[in-house]
Formats: sequence, structure tokens, C-alpha cells
Amino acid sequence: MGDSKEAGAESPPAGAAARGGLSLLSQGESEEPSAQGSALFLGGNEVKSRAVVKYSSAPPRTAFARLEEKTDLKLPPANWLRESAKLGPAGTTILGNSKKSKPFSSFGMAYDFIDSVGNDVDVVSDSENIKKLLKIPYSKSHVSMAVHRIGRTLLLDELDIQELFMRSSQTGDWTWLKEFYQRLIDQKWQRKKKSKEHWYQKAILSKFLYYSINGDGAAQPVPSAAEQQGPSSSDQATDSDGASWPAPFEMPSSVSEDPSASSQGSEPLEPSYIVGHVASAPKEQNLTTLFNDGENSQGLKNDFVRNILWTFEDIHMLVGSNMPIFGGGRYPAVSLRLRDNNKPINVLTGIDYWLDNLICNVPELVMCFHVNGIVQKYEMIKTEEIPNLENSNFSTKVIKDIAQNILSFLKSNCTKEGHTYWLFKASGSDIVKLYDLTTLCEETEDKYQNPFTMPVAILLYKVACNMMMKKNQNKKHYGTIRTLLLNCVKLLDKSRHPQIIASANYMLSELFQLDEPKKEESSESPLNENSDESYSEEEEELADSDENGSYGTGSDPSDDNKAVAIIKSVGELSVPEKYKSIHQIRPSCTFPVCHDTEERCRLVLSYVLEGLKSVDSSIKKESDLPAADPNTPIPLKYEDESTRGGPEGLEKQMALFLDKMGSLQKGNYSSQSGMIPGSWQHKMKLQLILKSSKAYYVLSDAAMSLQKYGRALRYIKLALQSHDTYCCLCTNMLSEVLLFLSQYLTLCGDIQLMLAQNANNRAAHLEEFNYQTKEDQEILHSLHRESPCQGFAWATDLSTDLESQLSVSCKCYEAANEILQFSDLKSQNPEHYVQVLKRMGNIRNEIGVFYMNQAAALQSERVVSKSVSTAEQQLWKKSFSCFEKGIHNFESIDDATNAALLLCNTGRLMRICAQAHCGAGDEFKREFSPEEGLYYNKAVDYYLKALRSLGTRDIHPAVWDSVNWELSTTYFTMATLQQDYAPLSRKAQEQIEKEVSEAMMKSLKHCDVDSVSARQPLCQYRAATIHHRLASMYHSCLRNQVGDEHLRKQHRVLADLHYSKAVKLFQLLKDAPCELLRVQLERVAFAEFQMTSQNSNVGKLKTLSGALDIMVRTKHAFQLIRKELVEEFDQPKSDESAPAADPSPGLSREEVIKLLSIFESRLSFLLLQSIKLLSSTKKKMSNTEEDVVLKTNKQIYSQLLRATANRNSTLLERIDVLIQLLDQLARGGSGGQ
Repeated sequence: MGDSKEAGAESPPAGAAARGGLSLLSQGESEEPSAQGSALFLGGNEVKSRAVVKYSSAPPRTAFARLEEKTDLKLPPANWLRESAKLGPAGTTILGNSKKSKPFSSFGMAYDFIDSVGNDVDVVSDSENIKKLLKIPYSKSHVSMAVHRIGRTLLLDELDIQELFMRSSQTGDWTWLKEFYQRLIDQKWQRKKKSKEHWYQKAILSKFLYYSINGDGAAQPVPSAAEQQGPSSSDQATDSDGASWPAPFEMPSSVSEDPSASSQGSEPLEPSYIVGHVASAPKEQNLTTLFNDGENSQGLKNDFVRNILWTFEDIHMLVGSNMPIFGGGRYPAVSLRLRDNNKPINVLTGIDYWLDNLICNVPELVMCFHVNGIVQKYEMIKTEEIPNLENSNFSTKVIKDIAQNILSFLKSNCTKEGHTYWLFKASGSDIVKLYDLTTLCEETEDKYQNPFTMPVAILLYKVACNMMMKKNQNKKHYGTIRTLLLNCVKLLDKSRHPQIIASANYMLSELFQLDEPKKEESSESPLNENSDESYSEEEEELADSDENGSYGTGSDPSDDNKAVAIIKSVGELSVPEKYKSIHQIRPSCTFPVCHDTEERCRLVLSYVLEGLKSVDSSIKKESDLPAADPNTPIPLKYEDESTRGGPEGLEKQMALFLDKMGSLQKGNYSSQSGMIPGSWQHKMKLQLILKSSKAYYVLSDAAMSLQKYGRALRYIKLALQSHDTYCCLCTNMLSEVLLFLSQYLTLCGDIQLMLAQNANNRAAHLEEFNYQTKEDQEILHSLHRESPCQGFAWATDLSTDLESQLSVSCKCYEAANEILQFSDLKSQNPEHYVQVLKRMGNIRNEIGVFYMNQAAALQSERVVSKSVSTAEQQLWKKSFSCFEKGIHNFESIDDATNAALLLCNTGRLMRICAQAHCGAGDEFKREFSPEEGLYYNKAVDYYLKALRSLGTRDIHPAVWDSVNWELSTTYFTMATLQQDYAPLSRKAQEQIEKEVSEAMMKSLKHCDVDSVSARQPLCQYRAATIHHRLASMYHSCLRNQVGDEHLRKQHRVLADLHYSKAVKLFQLLKDAPCELLRVQLERVAFAEFQMTSQNSNVGKLKTLSGALDIMVRTKHAFQLIRKELVEEFDQPKSDESAPAADPSPGLSREEVIKLLSIFESRLSFLLLQSIKLLSSTKKKMSNTEEDVVLKTNKQIYSQLLRATANRNSTLLERIDVLIQLLDQLARGGSGGQ
């Protein structure tokens, strides 16, 4: 038969290798020669079959020993019943078919190949169960199987009713199923005993297999005692490996059915795997908090020699097989069978042999024929020839149709995940029924009577764990994971399985992403992508139940109304596509669409709470704890203390907090509930508490963005209380967790600052802060079992005092910064570090401004003559200290703009200090003091530093302009004070004038009149005022100075220059007519003063002409004044209800009257002088032009005299007269130039 193809070495024998890990074969070690798949052409109909061995514990294949003719198989070989790796469990059984398949064999496989479950594989089962299903139309024997759905995978296990009812009669369990069975299916149920012939055939086969591996072919008789014990040993070996039902069915795991062996078989053996016991014992259960699960949870082992991924047509199955496969020599892979020559092979046997070879991908079958145990001959048959053997003809296509129909029938009706379905066909019957045992069981008293509940729950949990652990897991599977976990939790008893429930709830909470609160609101939330189906979970369940009856026949009254579905005749299974699945198993993968962050966090917290309840219920020290009612809010005893302590009390609390943070690094552990560090409760509670703190943080952040500051503070308080408990329980603080704490404290600082800035809405914030949901109270109750949760009380108090709110905010930022200093967090999270320092700089600025404003308020209340109080000085020191620290914070992160703003505020503080000193002393004897000079110069220094910090205007134009303006103001104020309150007792007049001039020019330098901005009119007004003041000063110097003619001339030129500049700037402004008028009058006075020193009439006339020209130009100012007066006059008429609203607050009526009177007198004086001078010159020489001027001036003068003489004229009328006269003056000319 061609060359020998021997596979490479496989994993060690089952006896030698621990079953803990899976031994996967590499491609070169595939057990079968064509493990990559094969297509067999059988009986002319193509049936696609491909088998890949996923796991094998068999040793390398060896050739079987061909027995000599006439070998007596009734005699046992020497090696009989000794453990053999070559045979595996098959030696004591009929080709791997133990008396009964283990009830949970599929679960053992599913646990080992968790990747396949729920996704790629349609069926997981023992090969015997698969064969039994595919033989249904051909066989009269009964079929009883348990079916479970996990995702799109079905798990099939034999459900041995007889075994169950044997237990039921002894333990009282399963009585509900027994009654149901007797009522509906078999009224006269009784135990069927197996014949002696059955045990004889079994023993012969076992001996034949041992002979085949022995190799010498000769029978080696053994002592008679062993021979007598043979059948019972065989039976015992079989049964001890047989069904081991989990608790609460603690039964002898083998009860011999052979009457002759009853003495040995009646000894009850201890059950090997007890689910109930395991579930409550963490060390055996091995379900750790972070998803890594022991392979053999619940002791449900994968006991098959081989696990094969078998694809039959389009059906993918994970199959367990124990069939011994031989090889070597001429036969690369063969299966070995023993047949009684007197009995022909029937169809059932043929299908059995064919399917076994297909599943294990074995191309040939070697048949050994015997008569009464005496070997006759060997025959070799190819696998594809088996369907055509005499007496066992069958169509492979029909087998394929049966497989597809059964799978479709099961998929369409076993729709509820976590439910145990029972597929049952009575012996000799043609009807196949499917029952939902979970629903039937729930109708009885105890729903945990179903022994499958635990393995199903564990498997749901494991599949979910496995999907969660995949790093590249797409979020679209989150809906599936959620459904798996919810079904798992639904199945379990909270009191019996707290660990799995806690872990499942934690995983449910992990499905919701909370890490990036800022991005949550984006419309393309990844969590919503996966809800392909539009129906919700509830709707889907209804849809399932509608279709559940799709194969039932509700019209027939004889039908079993308890059955979920019925196949009325097994013959239907052979009809192609009779049961085409109209309801593909569809996992309820609708992930809840959370419309906002709050909804998502609330879901997370509901799962966290369930998890915490499970953990707490499993800690036995309940009685030692102080009884607290979760419905009563915990009193906040620390409030008064922290408000009373004020900022000083905060210092102590901060010191305690930092001390605690330091001890965390060393890992101090303190739990009030008595949890053992390292226990599953400890690990799980830590994870749940951390999750709750994150959820509360995200809630707080969301409330903050909605400006609900009271609510935000409540949530951040809960986040910090959770974190405090975490710190108490944690034995090794992770840097990631410290970073969370730094973020929480930063947010807490933000909230306290916003509360301080929104003091007007304090009552609403307080109400929000004190409100608590029942869920929050219960979580807090769980936290209080471990720690008093007072570690951050100092940070989360809602104070009514502005100063303490600002101080708390500052302390929060400082604490956040301290935490970043503890480990290498600062360098690992530079962005967060920069944010914290920015906030620290900002809050220190806020506090500095707060103290500065308080000092300014004290100053305004102080009586003028009093000196500076110590309270003011204290406030200056506090304010200065805050600004200095803030500047340092901003400089350390190279934030030049903010540093400049703080330097600017420090400058403002210096000006307030200067103002405080100027108020001291007698107003009449007041002089500009040295203290004022000192503080103003300090202010100038800070403003210049601010400009240096900014560098150029391009960096931040608005801040640059602001600093420039403040600097200009400081110089201007200093110059004005020196000018108005000249320190003549200390300095000479000339020195003062020089200092004033320098300061004014510096102020002018920093006053930008050309840039178009909102501040431009202010700058123009300031510049005009400076020019006016300088002109006045030089004018004054000129009047008071005698002697140095050069200096006088210089002053005259400067005065004239500044007056003209002042006029130009005032003319640009629409709201300064009085100032313009005053400057023009001063210019006229300056001209008059110049005229007094002139001797010639021509010179005087020229000066007079210039002065009158200035008078004419004041017309613009009068027009502005008139316009404002008219508006003021019209306003009350148009709006009687608001006469108080002054339309032109800049216009003072008294000032206008005063200036008007001066103007009239000066104009009158100038006209009179002009008339006198022109009259005197007329006598000497005649000049027509001068005659016209003289005539005009006389007319104007007479009109002016009449107007001023009229006491009854109004202000408006007087202005109108002046405008008219100035017009005439402008037209008539004002002198003979």
C-alpha cells in the first residue's frame, strides 16, 4: 500500500502529560497524513469532509500486531487492562465509546478551545453524539441529548435519563423531570438492564485491542482470579471514567449494572468534580479577577485523546474522539475493528465505521473476523467503500442532508443563550421532540436544580473573557460580550457564585469606555457602530419566541404542548433542505446606545454596584462591621471643622494628605472589613472601586461642562472617596492610579474655582451637591466597609466663603502637583503636568487679585488723613506672595503671556500701595511723597518686566497693548501727581519740571495713538492731555521765569508746540469739546502774555490777529457742545419715563458756563484791543483792508456786548450767538497781515 507515512512525534501520552495546557501540533506534526483536509468521493456523490487535529495526546502511531489465525480472544493477554498510551481510554471500552458519554464532555472541549466557541464552530460534541444524531432516521434506539447555545455555537452532550432517574430515586433531585417524563413520555418507566452478551462482547473487544498492541500474537493466560475479576474491573474502569455529575447530585460515580459484579460495584466512589463546592472555593475555582481562568474550571476536563476540527460540507464541528488509530508498515493510518463472522454488518455499523474514519481522517479500515472468540481472518476496506458494503448500503448524500437538517432544526429552536434544551426521541418512536428544560425547571421551586446551569454559566463567562482579552478586539463585538455576560449572571445564584458574578459585572463595566471624557460627545461614537440590528434585546427575545414554534404543529391536540419544537417523523430528516434554517443563530449583539456621558457612566456604576455587592456578600466578617443602612446618607461630620479652620486648617490637612501619599508608595494596607490581601475579593474590589472612581470622574467632568458645579463637586467627591478607599486597600500603588488621582484633584480644583466665581447661584449649587441617588449611597456604603473615606474631605467641602473656596482650589492643584513629583509621572505625562502648573498659576493670580481688591476696598473706606493700616499691609504681602508664586509657575513652563499678565497685576498692586501712601497726610500741605515714588517706580519695573517677558507685540498683541497702556498710565499718574503736588520741600522747581517732563514723554512713548483699536480714543485723549499739561507747564515756567533768554525762548517754542499738538488731538475726539476749548483759551492767554512783552503796534497787531484766529477755530468745539446740549434737551421729551438717563455724562453744564464766560470776556478784550490798535494805525496811514477789518470787529464787538448784557438768554442761545459771531469774524478777517 505504498510507502510508510509516519507522522512526527506527538505530545506525550495522556498518562505522562499533565492536561493543564493544550499541546497543539505544528503543521509538520499533524496526526493524519492529510490533516490539511481531504475530499472523499463516496458512492458517486461528492461529500466534502475536512479534518484538522487541534490536539492529540496519543503517542506516535505504530503498526498493529496481526493476530494468528485461531487465536482465542476469550483468553486475556498478559498486558490486559494495564494503562496503555497507545489505546488511551479505548482499551477498556468499545472503541472509545464508554458505557455512557460524560455529561459535560463538550464543555471540557469548549474550555480548551475557547477561541472557536461562539464564533466559527457550529457544533461542539463527542463524536459518539454526532454519530447518534446522524443515525436517527436509521435507528429505533432512543436519543436523549442536552443542547446549549453559546453565541452561534451549539454544545451537544448525552443526557442519560436512566442514570438521572437512578440518582433521583436515591437523592430526591430531578423529581420534577422524572414526573414530567413519566407524565408525557413513558408512563411505566423502569430501568433497562443490559444482557450478559453485552458484557461478553465488550470484554472480547478489549482483549483483542490489547493483543493487537502486544505484538506477539499469542494468548498468554493469566491467573484465574484475574480472569474472574475481568468483567467487573472492566466495568469499574469504564464507569469511574464515566458520568460524573456535579453537586448537588453527589452519587456513587459508578453503579455496576452486571448482577454478577454487584459486590464490587456497590461501593460508592467519591465524585471527582463537584461544581457547587468548587464555585464557592476560590482556590479551586481559579477564576481570577482579571480574566485569566483555569483550564479545567468546575473540573470539567477535556478527556478525549483527540480534538478534531471537522468540516462536513458547510458544517464546522469541534469533535472529541478516542478511536485508536494504528499505522506504520504498509498502512499509514488505519482503524481496527472486530466483527463476529456470523453476524453481517448492518447499516448502523457501516455509518458508524464511515463517520469514525471521516472524523479522524483515516483512509482505511482493517476488520478482524472471529467466530466465538476465535480469530478467523483480516480484511481491509477503504473508507470511501464503506457505504457500498454488502448489507450496509447507505447514501452519503442522505447523511449530509440529515446533518444539515438536524443542525438547522436545532439552530432555529435553541435560541436562548444559557438555556438547557433537551432533544429526545423515545425508543422505537419516529417523533423527535425538543424541550426547554430551563423553563420547565423554573416552574419548580428551585431553578438551580438544573446541573447544566453552572457549566453553561462558566462557559459563557469564559467565551466573554476570551473575547475581551483579544487586543485587536473590534468594538462591534461588545454587544455579543455584553449578552454573554448578562446571560451568565442571569444563570448564577448570587449567594453561591459571588466571584463569577463580581467578575462578570466588572467586565460589563469595562465594555464602556470612560478614559477620554472630552471626546465622548463626538457624533461618531464607536460604541454605536455595532448595533447593526435595529431591534433591542427585548424585541429580539420576542422574535425568537415567535419562531420557536415554527416546526411545531399547534393544531394537533395530541401534540406535546410543553415541547419547544417537534420533528413529526424522522424520515423528514432525509429530505434535502427540509429544515433549512430560517433563523440563523443571531447573538443579541445590540449594545445599548448611550445618548450621553451620564447615561453611560450610570450603566457602568450599576454594574460596579452589583459587583461590589457580590464581593461584600462573600466576606464573612459582616457581624464585626458597624451596621449602616445604605438608604441613609452618611453624615458629613467634617464640614464645620474645615470651614472653621479656613486656609490655615487646610495646611494641616494637606500635610496629613501628603504624608499619607508618601506611605502609599511603601504600600500600607488597612481594610476594616478584614479582606485578606491577595484574595479574589481584595483584587476584585480594588478593580471595581477604581472603575467607580473613573466613572464618577467622567460624570463630574460632564457636569462641569454643563456648568452644574454643585453636581460636579458631588461626583468628584464620590470619585475621591472611591480613590481614598482604593488607597487604603492597595498594597502596591501603580503610577497610573496616582495619575488618576492627580487628574481628579485637578478637576476638583477647577470646580472649586468655578463655584467661587459663581457665588450668586450658591443655593442651587448647594442643593445639587447634597442630592444623592440610592445607587450612590449603596456604593458609598460598600466603600465605608473598607475605609472612613475622609482622606479628601478637605478638598470636597462646599464652602460659602469665597476666600476658603479659592484656597481649597489652590490646595487641590498643589496636591495634584505633589503627586506628580512622587514618581516619574511628571516626565511621563508632560501635558498633564503643564496643565496643573497653568492652573496653579491661574489660581494664585485669582487669590492675589482677591487680596489686592480687599486691600483697595480697605483703602477706600479709610479716612483721608489716616496712615496705612497693618491689615492693608498684610493683604499686600499675601497678594504679592501669590503673584510671585504664580509668576514662577508660568515661567517654569515657559508661558510668557500668562507670566506677563501676572507681572502686570503685580504692577497694579504696587500702584495700589502708592495710592495708599498718597492718601496719608494733610490735603492742603500735600506733597508727592518718596513712598509714592518708590511704589510707582516698582510698578514701572514690573510692567517693563512684563514687556520683556512678551518680547514682541506679535506674540500676543492684546496683552502687549494692555501692558503698554498700564505702563503709560503709571508714568502719567506719577507725572501728574508730581506736577499737581510738587515736592518743593525736597526738590528744586527745575528738577521737578525735568522729572515731570521725562515721565510725561515716557508715558507718551507707550501711548499708541495710531493703531486702530477700541483703545485708540483713550490713547488720543491721554496724548492730548499730556501735550496740554506739558504746554501748561512750559507756559507757567515762561510766566514765572526771569533772566536766561535762551531758556525762555526754548520754553516758548515748547509751549507753542505742545499746545498745537494738544489741539490737533482734541479735535480728533468728538467727546472732549470742553478740553479743546480750554486748550484754545490757554493758547489765547499765551498770546496775550506774549503781547505784553511786545512794543511795536505791528507786532501786537500780528499777535492779536493770531489770537483772534485761534478764537475762530474754537467754533468746532462750540458746535460739539451745542449738539450735545440739543440732544440733552430733546431726550426728556422723547422719553418722559427716563429723564435720569444723562445722554452726555462727559459734558458738565457748569464747566461749559464757566468756559463760555471766560471765552466771551477774552473775545471782548481781544476785539477791543484790535479796534484800538487798528484805529491808532488808521490815523497814521489809510488802508482799505484794515478799514474793513476794523468795521467788522466793531460790529462783532457791539453784538457781543449786547449779547453779554442780556441776562435772560439761555446757554444754547449764548452759544448760537457766539457761533454766529465767529462766522462773521472768519469772513471779515481779523487784522491787516
